[in-house]
Amino acid sequence: MSSTTESARHPDGRPPNALGRAWHMLVDGLAALGTVLILVLMLVISADIFMRNLLGSSLPLVSELGALLLVMIVSLQLATTIRADRLARTEIFFPAFRLKRPVAGSLLSAAFNLTGAAMIGLIAWSSFLILQKDWASGEYIGVTGIATLPVWPFRAFIVLGVSVAALEFLVRALSDLVACRNAGDHP
Repeated sequence: MSSTTESARHPDGRPPNALGRAWHMLVDGLAALGTVLILVLMLVISADIFMRNLLGSSLPLVSELGALLLVMIVSLQLATTIRADRLARTEIFFPAFRLKRPVAGSLLSAAFNLTGAAMIGLIAWSSFLILQKDWASGEYIGVTGIATLPVWPFRAFIVLGVSVAALEFLVRALSDLVACRNAGDHP
């Protein structure tokens, strides 16, 4: 169940309904935005290298912007990674176990996904608290008088990305529990 087309279907093989398609579009849209931001990050770094060689000094905001963009990219693409079943786990053991014991395999996968939802949910909650603090305090990056950017828009996208990733873990866990029930009905 590692391909995107298989994971985009219900456990019984039906294509997703309108809500499922909208969810997949949201997850894929965030991943596409993350991909565009990779291009933006590459352009910023290339411009900085060019300016270092031309003028002997760095562009303002590059290191801070690069750090925020990198975290933002990872968080925006995390839900797609989860849906495509590309997270690191013991692939030597799990696929064979799930084929041999579908109910136990589905329960183990559901436990993995529920644990992932809890952990990423905690990250989303703590990121939301940081977003609130940055919004209230007017936190910014850069040097006053030269170039500054507010931090909260970056934090908002980070919160959005990890929140969608936590929900994707829950969707996967629900799918595993339905597969477990279906496997239990059909020995």
